[in-house]
Amino acid sequence: MTSIKDVAKAAGVSTATVSRVLANNAPIKAETRKRVLEAVAKLNYRPNLIARSLRAQKSTKIGLVVSDIRNPFFTAIGRAVEDAAYEQGYSVLMCNTDENPEKEELYLNLLYDENVAGVIFSPTQQFSASFNSYDTRMPFVIIDRALESKGTDMVLLDNVSAAYELTKHLLDNGYRKLAGLFGDVSTTGQERSLGFQKALEDFQLKPVAAHFIPPRIQQGYDATIALLDSTNRPDAILTSNSLLMAGALQALRDKKISVPNEMGLVGFDETTWGELVDPPITVMAQPTEEIGRTATELLFQRIQEPSRSPKTVILNGTLLVKGSSKKK
Repeated sequence: MTSIKDVAKAAGVSTATVSRVLANNAPIKAETRKRVLEAVAKLNYRPNLIARSLRAQKSTKIGLVVSDIRNPFFTAIGRAVEDAAYEQGYSVLMCNTDENPEKEELYLNLLYDENVAGVIFSPTQQFSASFNSYDTRMPFVIIDRALESKGTDMVLLDNVSAAYELTKHLLDNGYRKLAGLFGDVSTTGQERSLGFQKALEDFQLKPVAAHFIPPRIQQGYDATIALLDSTNRPDAILTSNSLLMAGALQALRDKKISVPNEMGLVGFDETTWGELVDPPITVMAQPTEEIGRTATELLFQRIQEPSRSPKTVILNGTLLVKGSSKKK
């Protein structure tokens, strides 16, 4: 990583002069200023914009970086993190990456520049390879999506068991031709597909379909329409997040498919709208309050004890059986 000394050497000035140019708080010759700024641009130097001289002082801000703020799962976790942080006198800076690695990098750099005490983070798949370079800069707790690296704190759901239980519920209620819609951007969708497949295998069945798609409403809608138009139409659909579930439900309504008699529908994450539709949707509810609070507690422990051994906390979901998965 480029340092202020590298910039000073490239510009032929002292580090103090570089600091004055960047802070813009002292008279500097125009020619000198130009050389310094050119060196900064050439070396892609990133100063700590807020707290270069305050790095040793205690920060009362933490970062929360999520992949999609429109997903009620992350909204609920954000509330739990904010509540837990506020109780300890901390404020939360929340960033939304839209599953975009470039935005992810931008916001992590921004949080570092803001001198946050640490970060709670739901990473993209691409992040695992570069994690070590960030982990040395500030404390992290990973939520929702496991990293290959075991050197950091993580708070995760037992996704395989949760999907297994949700799939078995459909099978126990007489559905046999199951299709699964899984998010394609993280380990979460992959793990939930494993539970889905395992439950079908235990009933000596194969899925009608198992699609990995972007976890968005429109993609859930399009995939469901394709399933309904296929010659081998399923009699139940499992979705791996609430946005895919919303898209699937809209497609079923547009096609005037009766739920649950013609088609069973289940998914992940308890939402307000899922209770209000008729019939209400059967879901695997994730313990969002516990996830957010546990992650915040682990982050504060890491801030206070930087050298302690990392912890991975695995939590369980709760099956909430509603009308969308029980034939009348």
